[in-house]
Amino acid sequence: MRKYILSLAVIGMLLITVMGIQSCYSNVSMETAQYAVNGQKLYTTHCQNCHGAKGEGLGKLYPPLTDSTFLNKQRAQLACIVKHGIRGPLQVNGKTYDGIMPGNAKLNTVEIAYILTYITTTFGNSTSTYTQEEVVKNLENCKK
Repeated sequence: MRKYILSLAVIGMLLITVMGIQSCYSNVSMETAQYAVNGQKLYTTHCQNCHGAKGEGLGKLYPPLTDSTFLNKQRAQLACIVKHGIRGPLQVNGKTYDGIMPGNAKLNTVEIAYILTYITTTFGNSTSTYTQEEVVKNLENCKK
């Protein structure tokens, strides 16, 4: 009985969180809001140490994730960057970053979709879901 009540409480809290995110982004679908909620925890675990809680980056070491123009122009490469990392100069928000970002090879396509939806909707002002199908397609086209 306790497990049942605890499960209901967790589901209720998740629904309230999704509804809260959706109300903040009135143009965001329920699917996008759900992806973003799932992506937030993954972002905190895998990305926040370098890119910051608000996607602000870390000085000249790690670029911010708040440049909507960059996120839109590089959308097809974002899954590749998350999965395989990136090295070499990168222009973000008018600044050059020349560090090495290690890949997160253990993340599966759904997890990458969640993270990218969280980043693009929370920091990049997008209203669309970065779908698992988009991740699969973009990973197939990665330049290694």
